[in-house]
Amino acid sequence: MCTHDVPRPYRPEELTDIGGARPGAFAGAPAPLPVPVYDNHTHFDFGDSPVELRAALDAAEAVGVAGAVQVGCDLASSRFTVAAVDADPRLLGAVAIHPNDAPELALAGTLDDALAEIDAMAAHPRIRAIGETGLDYFRTGEAGLAAQHHSFRAHLDMAKQRELALQIHCRDAHTDVLATLDEVGAPSRLVFHCFSGDAELAKICNEKGWFMSFSGTLTFKNAHNLRAALAVADPALILVETDAPFLTPHPFRGRPNASYMLPYTVQCMAQLMDLDLSEMGHLLRTNTGSVYGSWSD
Repeated sequence: MCTHDVPRPYRPEELTDIGGARPGAFAGAPAPLPVPVYDNHTHFDFGDSPVELRAALDAAEAVGVAGAVQVGCDLASSRFTVAAVDADPRLLGAVAIHPNDAPELALAGTLDDALAEIDAMAAHPRIRAIGETGLDYFRTGEAGLAAQHHSFRAHLDMAKQRELALQIHCRDAHTDVLATLDEVGAPSRLVFHCFSGDAELAKICNEKGWFMSFSGTLTFKNAHNLRAALAVADPALILVETDAPFLTPHPFRGRPNASYMLPYTVQCMAQLMDLDLSEMGHLLRTNTGSVYGSWSD
């Protein structure tokens, strides 16, 4: 269920309702969730045009999204993240160098300097995770893999030394991500951001106690592997995210995503797990707290 109202910071004045919106416009807001939850992974600094942070969080809060984890992917977005968590108590943060950026920094001879700055930012008390980090073989060729692996291992060390959660980005690289985690050891709290595996990976996560964060991709018609994974996932290990402005849930694919859209994915998860929305909300709040702690600390 959705309304025709789009939260103000996401819509230029000339746009009208959802039926008349041009392609690329933000979709209408969903009905509010009965139990507020948290967006486990989002990027308020990404997109074609900036949003006003407080207004964006107000829009999310109005539909039952109490707060979010703002995630950095490079030095600029990680610096933004540190400033954002200071600006609004509804945010916690994660900082990292994205695996696709690591090869470029390595070529420039600045990867280790960048990693050192990420580590320094991770000392902030409201930075509760290192991420997103991991391996991505979709966009990076053979020449860049060594830099990705070096960066991934450095992030793993940061998370363990600082006793922070780790948010993993994994694309077309599950085998090597698992091998690296087995070799060097995982931190005590690990999240597969935008879980893209299948039931077999979900079973491995169950055994290891690793969290699986589901995004709007779960709602896609062809996402049979994700629905199979959710069906076998330990309920105590599931989270929800937008990865906004990407991965907008069905039926709004093609429009930008935002934290206020999170209830669409929560509704899908509740249906697939045969839970009412209140039960789903309580489960997600408990799991999110287990990973990141309290937003009020």
